[in-house]
Amino acid sequence: AYKRFSELLPREERESAFSARVPKSHILTLPELRANPFQERICHVFSTSETGDDSMSFEDFLDMLSVFSDSATSDIKSHYAFRIFDFDDDGTLDRKDLEQLVNCLTGQGEESRLSSAEMEQLIQNILEESDIDKDGTINLSEFQHVVSRSPDFARCGGLQR
Repeated sequence: AYKRFSELLPREERESAFSARVPKSHILTLPELRANPFQERICHVFSTSETGDDSMSFEDFLDMLSVFSDSATSDIKSHYAFRIFDFDDDGTLDRKDLEQLVNCLTGQGEESRLSSAEMEQLIQNILEESDIDKDGTINLSEFQHVVSRSPDFARCGGLQR
């Protein structure tokens, strides 16, 4: 992990990789993230940057790798998936978050974009299935409840296509 992290830094900074921060643009070159539709959100969620540039320290990088590893528990994976899908960082998945989630999964092209009616129906279905307290949003425990009924989520990490 340290070798992979340090290779994302310019040569002159590699000796001090433990104290360096890798820019988000370099993190996004990782093959595992390059094709991931949630790549921007992944960097945002795992970054501890105080400047908001989504750069990563070595510890941030290790956290990201451990969540995506096969040994991470379903609870840990679902917790981070929830944070990644919570596009506005308000602690719930509301209609706007769900619409962004669907758009990430279906692609942004005209041919793959859902119509307004299809999107509304899909969001309604998701909320009917997941919104246990019927408040119009999905909280972390509701999300984890749905995930616990999906054996594929734990196996594939929930975030990989």
